[in-house]
Amino acid sequence: MRLMCASANPDKVAEIAEILASCDVELLARPDSVPEVIEDADTLEGNARLKAAALADATGLPAVADDTGLEVDALGGAPGVWSARYAGENASYEDNIDRLLAELEASGANEAAQRNARFRTVVIVRWPDGREIVVDGVCAGTITAERRGDSGFGYDPVFAPDEAGGRTFAEMQPVQKHAISHRGRALRALADTLGTQ
Repeated sequence: MRLMCASANPDKVAEIAEILASCDVELLARPDSVPEVIEDADTLEGNARLKAAALADATGLPAVADDTGLEVDALGGAPGVWSARYAGENASYEDNIDRLLAELEASGANEAAQRNARFRTVVIVRWPDGREIVVDGVCAGTITAERRGDSGFGYDPVFAPDEAGGRTFAEMQPVQKHAISHRGRALRALADTLGTQ
């Protein structure tokens, strides 16, 4: 099966390709001619749908899109759908982490037990005729007090999954991360669903 990848984030595209490599899916790169999709929905599913629909409409091929949010309990679920833009529209990964750690410190959530969080990913495959598959994946963990590790991207240096023995995503090899990550779980659910179609 050929799927157009709707993401413009090269780190995310590489991760999706790695996870889907074992499936019979050919991931096609997003054409440069397709403009950036404005992600202005108020849910992860809504943003994933906007991207998948735009690519399917523009290319005439089924498109896969995801949206991911980091939900931190002490911050009332923030940054959530705003995770990629938490420190502003053009924020870097470092800017977003700086704001997250500052907000946690300001909230008084200084103990590990007060820093419960989860990554949530929604993946949608959309066909040009409007048919869809929607799956999701969740990974629970804790926000660390400081950055650790240099692998991965985004909030990986400060997110320690419950199943990783205290290591952050950034301290894990990609294959280890994919085995337990939110995106890995969502994409494996997608692969299982596609396999039954």
